[in-house]
Amino acid sequence: MHTVIRSYSGAGAKELFDLLEKRTSEIESLMRSVQGFVSYTLVRTADGGFSVTTCNDKAGVDESVKQAKDWIAANAAGTGASAPTISEGTVMLHAK
Repeated sequence: MHTVIRSYSGAGAKELFDLLEKRTSEIESLMRSVQGFVSYTLVRTADGGFSVTTCNDKAGVDESVKQAKDWIAANAAGTGASAPTISEGTVMLHAK
């Protein structure tokens, strides 16, 4: 499995997460449509938030990053949020 963390902070990040919170069912459907989807978590922080996506392989994670970028461009460009900081890697342990 492979996981990606997309962290948003700074100008517009809080507004982005306000919008994401209003549209969680849409976001969930979008992430579940990614080939090899395993799990998705969206977390609000004091200055924005982050998402964690786990897929069966790197191709799925790459697709989730593209889907997130495209959704934000189409639906949340007005928030002014900067591109996220992205961290990704191979999963060593996945407990649920």
